[in-house]
Amino acid sequence: MQARAAGEYIKHSQYGCGVVKESNPSRTTIDFDEHGVKLFVTSLMVVEAAEGVPPKRRRARRVKAGEAVPAVKIAKAGPAGKSAGVVRKTK
Repeated sequence: MQARAAGEYIKHSQYGCGVVKESNPSRTTIDFDEHGVKLFVTSLMVVEAAEGVPPKRRRARRVKAGEAVPAVKIAKAGPAGKSAGVVRKTK
């Protein structure tokens, strides 16, 4: 297998569809839609061109200077000593 072009939309049998981030004759990095970024040995990977266009990725919201970051608070243990397992976002 040869190096792929950056930005190419491909399909892998195990991880599904993804976008090639960078590729050279030894390593290829692919950002998959459902599984995140994976690194492959280029000569061993088996992929094919995918149909359509990659879905738009949501970018993390940038926090402006001086703006407070919302905190996450974990609920205290219940009466039986077991954690409630509830995570609450504080305002």
